Amino acid sequence: MHRDTLSGAVLAAALVIPLFGCGGGSRHDVQEGYYLVTTNKNIPYWQSAAAGLADAAVKMGVKHELIGTDAYDPDGEQAEFKKLLALKIKPTGIMISPADPEAMTPLINQAVDQGIPVITVDSDAPASKRLLFVGTNNYEAGRMGGEVAAKALNGKGNVVVFTMPGQVNLQERLNGYEQVFRAHPGIKIVEVVDMKGDPRITFDRAKEILDSGKPLVDAFVCLEAQSCPEVADEVNRHNAKKLIVAMDTDPRTLDWIRKGVIAATIAQKPYTMAYFGAEVLDALYHNRPPSLAANFEKDTRAPVPNFIDTGAALVDKSNVDQFSGNGSQGPK
Repeated sequence: MHRDTLSGAVLAAALVIPLFGCGGGSRHDVQEGYYLVTTNKNIPYWQSAAAGLADAAVKMGVKHELIGTDAYDPDGEQAEFKKLLALKIKPTGIMISPADPEAMTPLINQAVDQGIPVITVDSDAPASKRLLFVGTNNYEAGRMGGEVAAKALNGKGNVVVFTMPGQVNLQERLNGYEQVFRAHPGIKIVEVVDMKGDPRITFDRAKEILDSGKPLVDAFVCLEAQSCPEVADEVNRHNAKKLIVAMDTDPRTLDWIRKGVIAATIAQKPYTMAYFGAEVLDALYHNRPPSLAANFEKDTRAPVPNFIDTGAALVDKSNVDQFSGNGSQGPK
């Protein structure tokens, strides 16, 4: 994925600023509707994103809806996307966070072929015809967490990682951690646990590790935010001295940081992803490129950037209260 975040920001401004100069909702009609598709739609992370979508849509005077499953369900997400494509009045634009990028790619391509602008947020499907990705630079987020872990471990220790293999954003975070750890040969990732979108799996595996003491584990890293509150609960029950580095600002994660059980977490901006994503879709709808299906990634005169980085921040005990109730919390 393109890593030049400064260029991404400049291109994003170039895309949006000229296109939104007309102001207000005067250029919109009642048929316009923007949709965000995801899984686990009721968790705080996606509720924050839903608020961003709603605020942008109200400003523009258009319809909007968060669509998805109540639990982590990639198949269900695909079914919800298919329902959008079957609507009598086609969506004006779609944002999606693909839980299974490979399976979602044909559906994204189908939407674009029907003339519907599609962008990915939070998690990408880079092989699809999506126009661009709006979200965190997940590789750098992983590096941020890796630096925290390497410093706290003094360059030596065994690490267990909780993730969901196959999801692009999580793999990029793991790549970032691994890049940092390569500079510290004494740090080894001894296990990568597929928590399958179910925090109970995390809880059970953390308990097994802490009960048995094997393999010897010095740190737990969570690449999505449902896991680390469960890990922290078990570490606290065992009164164990373990490093925990989390992801996102779920209220439970922030509480464990205050208590000193979780060392740090990486905060994303789901509200911003959806708010800005809606504005980008609106700009693409009202200023349609010659072709939605063009390969913009390899086009040096592309009308849109390939990646817009919405930013991430390190949260620890020194600044945790600044992130309480700011709308950014939640797992993904």
